[in-house]
Amino acid sequence: MPETDSWPAAVPLQGERLHLEPLTIAHAEEAAEILNDERLHAWIGGAPPTRGELEQRYRRQVVGSSPDGRQGWLNWMMRKGTGGRLVGTVQATLHRPRPDRVEAELAWVVGHAFQGAGYGKEGACTMVAWLRAQGVSGFVAHVHPGHRASAGIAKALGMRPTGEVHDSEMLWADFDPRERRTHPA
Repeated sequence: MPETDSWPAAVPLQGERLHLEPLTIAHAEEAAEILNDERLHAWIGGAPPTRGELEQRYRRQVVGSSPDGRQGWLNWMMRKGTGGRLVGTVQATLHRPRPDRVEAELAWVVGHAFQGAGYGKEGACTMVAWLRAQGVSGFVAHVHPGHRASAGIAKALGMRPTGEVHDSEMLWADFDPRERRTHPA
């Protein structure tokens, strides 16, 4: 595997009802309102971030890759239509387990007030369709075992639980993760 890789940059994406905007530092103010809800953190862990903490996080993430270049970072804010309210986020962390394969670890967060409307599924499906067009061929997500809505999103993306647990979350994948370990690099 090369020391650094070139990764695609997030571009605006359009779903049926949602507009996915590439993350900017300016999103921190609006995102802080959505993420400032203890109910979300029962599933995603941690505590609600402050605007300042989000600005610091987003400053690192908008670079688009890890400092060593081995991971690509793609982050979008989900908005109801163009110019509508922010409802959540979707993200993909890209890596190459082998030189000929790119995989993405996915995550999504939908503000509590917007849950149950299918926004997480629509945002994640819109993102995955674009990632597939960029050559990403494998997808994984870590899902809390009690979070049925996130399990439903993972299932809609073609993933299934693998039986592997990391930090109390089940690894879901659209391939058998053991297979990638058996191929030579």
